[in-house]
Amino acid sequence: MKAVMVQAFGGPEVLAVADLPDPHPAAGQVLITTEAIGVGGVDALIRSGALAAYGAAPGRILGSEVAGTVTEVGEGVDTTWVGRRVWALTGESGGYAEQALAPAETLVPIPAGLSAVAAVTLGGSATVAHFALRHAHFTRGESVLVRGAAGGIGVMAVQIAARGGAGAVAVTTSSTERGDRLRELGATHVLDRLGRGAPDAPGGYDVILDIVAGADLPSFFARLEPNGRMVAVGVMAGPPPADFGMEMVAAFRKSMSFATFSADTVPAPDRRAATAELFTAASRGELKAVVHETLPLKQAVLAHQKMETGEVFGRLALTPSRK
Repeated sequence: MKAVMVQAFGGPEVLAVADLPDPHPAAGQVLITTEAIGVGGVDALIRSGALAAYGAAPGRILGSEVAGTVTEVGEGVDTTWVGRRVWALTGESGGYAEQALAPAETLVPIPAGLSAVAAVTLGGSATVAHFALRHAHFTRGESVLVRGAAGGIGVMAVQIAARGGAGAVAVTTSSTERGDRLRELGATHVLDRLGRGAPDAPGGYDVILDIVAGADLPSFFARLEPNGRMVAVGVMAGPPPADFGMEMVAAFRKSMSFATFSADTVPAPDRRAATAELFTAASRGELKAVVHETLPLKQAVLAHQKMETGEVFGRLALTPSRK
């Protein structure tokens, strides 16, 4: 099979297409013939070496999210999965490949009417956004700010917050064009990257979802209402300053809180149930899969170059050609 490997840590050019033996599932795994493969920010972090301290290493197939048809199951897996179209997380087995291994516990059936590209656009991003808002104890009527809203998680957080009855959904983004597109998805106020530029925006927010982090994260504590909650779901601009918590201490009487969120802490059955519900909502037209572009698997380098330039709105997907 064809697969895209990380040869060494570095820029997009370290990715290379390789011919590898066809894999076979071990106990608890399934083999999926891929139709679409998700490309996300975490892939770029792994490729660059930013997650090396967490065990990410070169010499592996990149990617963690695929959609396709189950063709083989390992020991202990229900054989009725064979022939079904599914979305799955591949873990360390990797997903940038014509065939991918995945733990059976991650499988979610793809409903009729939802494409494989839509599934990988929604699956991981929408599920993270859903549980991140829950982690923030978001309730109907509260105001929400999504920092870094043009990416995969951001565009889903905007839609889910709006669908959940947020009193206001503000976003930070880099251009008027992106702001207009985010308004179409449910944003009520558009701010620049530093949270400025909308005089009618709320003075404070009950919930801030931060996908960016970086040096400017502490400045957003001033935008939390009393009892406000900030949840970091990404570090695309790098970690915040070591003393970032001092901004919260300075505003001690506001009783603000800060938390990180990873979907790894959500039990697998809960993740599957939420992803299935989100797929159903998308198949009914209640959520939109925002696909920036679909590229052939062999153009994984180009996909990562597009992410590096910051031009991606929503998600990128790869599709195997098998020719």
